[in-house]
Amino acid sequence: MHSITINKKTWTTLLWSITISYFTILMINITLPYTSWEWDVDFLQTKFYVVHKLYYRIAFYTHIFTSSIVIGTGIFLFSPIVLKRWPSLHRIMGKAYVALVLILSAPTGLVMAFHANGTWLAKVSFTLLAIIWWWTTYMGYTTIRNKQIAAHRKWMIRSYALTLSAITLRLSQMLLAYYCDIDPEMQYTVVSWTSWVFNLIIAEFLCE
Repeated sequence: MHSITINKKTWTTLLWSITISYFTILMINITLPYTSWEWDVDFLQTKFYVVHKLYYRIAFYTHIFTSSIVIGTGIFLFSPIVLKRWPSLHRIMGKAYVALVLILSAPTGLVMAFHANGTWLAKVSFTLLAIIWWWTTYMGYTTIRNKQIAAHRKWMIRSYALTLSAITLRLSQMLLAYYCDIDPEMQYTVVSWTSWVFNLIIAEFLCE
C-alpha cells in the first residue's frame, strides 16, 4: 500500500510538472514577438492611445516578461516530492515567486488594468485581479514567516490560481470566439472576469 501511495504521488507530480511546463512554454511563445520592441505587435496594436507613454510600456514589458517565470515556479512550489526531498529549492523558488509578484508582476498588472480593453467592467475586473493577486501572495509570505504552514499553503494556492489567470484568459477567449457570436468588446469583458473568478473558486475547493 505504501508503494502505491508513492507511485500515485510521483505520477501526480509528473503530470503537474508537464502541465505547468507546457503553460510556461506557451507564455514564452506568446511573449517572444514582443522582444522586437515594436509598438505594432499583436496586443499592442490595440493600445495605440497609450503605448507611446513610457510608464505603460515599462509596465507592459515588465508584466509579460515576468509572467513565464512566475508561472514556471509552480513546478517547484506545489510538488510534494520537491518539498520533501529538496526543501531548500522550494524555499528559493518561493522567494522568487513572492518577490516577482509583489514587486513587479502585480503592480504592473494594476497599471495595465487602468487601460484594459473592453468596457469599464473589464477595467474593474483586472484591477480587482491585480489587488487580490498581490494580497493573496502577501498573505502567503506573512503566514510562512509566522510558521503557519496550513494557512501558507491555502494562501499560495489562491495566489497561484490567480497567476494562472493568464492562461485561462486565453482559453476563455478561444472558447467564446468559437462557440459564441458576441461583440468583441463584450467578449473581452466576459473573459476578464471568468479568467480569474473561475480559478479562485477552484482554489477555494482545494483549500477545504
